[in-house]
Amino acid sequence: MQGALRGVELPDPLPRPAFTLPATDGTQFDFATRTAGTLTFLFFGYTNCPDICPVHVANIATVLRTLSFEDRQRAQLVFVSVDPARDSLPHLARWLAQFDDRFIGLVGPLERVNEIQASINLPPAFIPEPDADGNYSPGHAAQVIVFEPDDRARRIYPFGTRQVDWANDIPLLLARHRP
Repeated sequence: MQGALRGVELPDPLPRPAFTLPATDGTQFDFATRTAGTLTFLFFGYTNCPDICPVHVANIATVLRTLSFEDRQRAQLVFVSVDPARDSLPHLARWLAQFDDRFIGLVGPLERVNEIQASINLPPAFIPEPDADGNYSPGHAAQVIVFEPDDRARRIYPFGTRQVDWANDIPLLLARHRP
């Protein structure tokens, strides 16, 4: 149906979490304060991810570029690394800049990241034992949680959400909270 949101509706809205982690912009990023009043895409992933992470981030970036300047200023993506051993802040900043240089990356100890994920009903990320060459692929939640400007998340977007779905939902979500 045209005009209907396509993300997965949560049974109970989630409040915007309050946490602080080091950010790619060189600050201690207070998530609740710095994202208040914006449409915020919160995603936990890692830069060496072969599929889920770059697809989600690329799809969101592509759709955000189609928005008016005013609407673009009201939306942001915050990417929290679940692989702090390999995702330094400079590395994460370079990776995110490939998609949109306004995206914010956060890095902290995995234990802290998992506490944050638990606070919003996401399973913990885990780092498996490396293979003989030192390679590993962290296990992590594959959904993007979207916090609306009223500080509530009512929808999640699992891996497999298509760009056309983001293009449908992002303008609708912004329109629900016109200034």
